[in-house]
Amino acid sequence: MRLSTKGRYAVMAMTDLARREGERAVALADIAARQEISLAYLEQLFSRLRRKGLVVSARGPGGGYRLARSAAETTIADIVTAVDEPLRTTRCSGETQKGCMLKGERCLTHDLWEEMGRQIHDYLASVSLDDVANGRLKTSQPVAA
Repeated sequence: MRLSTKGRYAVMAMTDLARREGERAVALADIAARQEISLAYLEQLFSRLRRKGLVVSARGPGGGYRLARSAAETTIADIVTAVDEPLRTTRCSGETQKGCMLKGERCLTHDLWEEMGRQIHDYLASVSLDDVANGRLKTSQPVAA
């Protein structure tokens, strides 16, 4: 599984945005300050999120970003795949059936990692942005606003 800081930070920023759903557009500088993420990095992420139709932007005074659809309709998998490469758990090429071994065979654990990747994707697709924003996931730590 390849979940980079891009995916984690995008989910953090989108959760911040979801918590302010219904308010005016939210400036990236405000999200950056609250979530302690570089503004330049957020600009790159939100450019991808906008291209994938997950956020809309408003220019000018009071400008910023809003969710393009409700938080309940946006899954964590939508966000992660918008900013990251597709989730991959094997080192085999995704385009062909060719395996990762020198002679093109699949490694002994290929099916294990492939199924794990499917399970992770299915889990992320089952969790909405609204679930995360409203703390409907089990956690052992208090969540910062």
